[in-house]
Amino acid sequence: MALRVVGAGFPRTGTTSLKAALERLLGAPCYHMQELFERPDDAAVWRDACAGVMPDWDGFLAGYAAGVDWPVSWFWRELSAAYPDALVLLSRRESAERWYQSMDRTVLEGARHLTRGDFAGRPPMLAHVTPEQAHATQEMIRALFGGAFGDPHDRDKVIAAYERHLAEVRATVPAHRLLEWQPSDGWEPLCAALDLPVPDEPFPHENTTADMRARMSDLDGR
Repeated sequence: MALRVVGAGFPRTGTTSLKAALERLLGAPCYHMQELFERPDDAAVWRDACAGVMPDWDGFLAGYAAGVDWPVSWFWRELSAAYPDALVLLSRRESAERWYQSMDRTVLEGARHLTRGDFAGRPPMLAHVTPEQAHATQEMIRALFGGAFGDPHDRDKVIAAYERHLAEVRATVPAHRLLEWQPSDGWEPLCAALDLPVPDEPFPHENTTADMRARMSDLDGR
């Protein structure tokens, strides 16, 4: 199965909702950062990709019809080249400031958590992760966040990186392959771009800031 959708949006741009929506539309799994909890060996593959050693995408992503969120969207160039018929989906928020507010309270905070120690004694979500898998995950997170932002603690650098990324995707992807989307857009733009009927059900809205912070508290045992 070839990817039909290559997500190019940063985290906290509705990617969890997009995962659910695309799985509903395409009838097949959508790769998302969440996959690493079920496939912890993948972290080493993504870590190596960050260092320039790309996997066999067809084999690695076999069974997936789409991919959104990091680490997939960090490799939007490579994946859009590997799957030239795929839609490139640039998810974004209504403003860079709103995106940063959500990112700072969730993903950036979580990244600090994942890179400061091992996963020994963690809750069931991470209990199966070996020390080697934990190390690969930490290295992958450092490579992604360092590569994207330089200093992920610097608000201005993080916002500038987000805006620079949007401009780069817009300037690179041909208009006929590119769909810009934000959570308020719902089903219609996705269905039109994929030539699929609009489902007779509400668009999924998942993983709010409150939801994610609750899961992070659970990971910390608070």
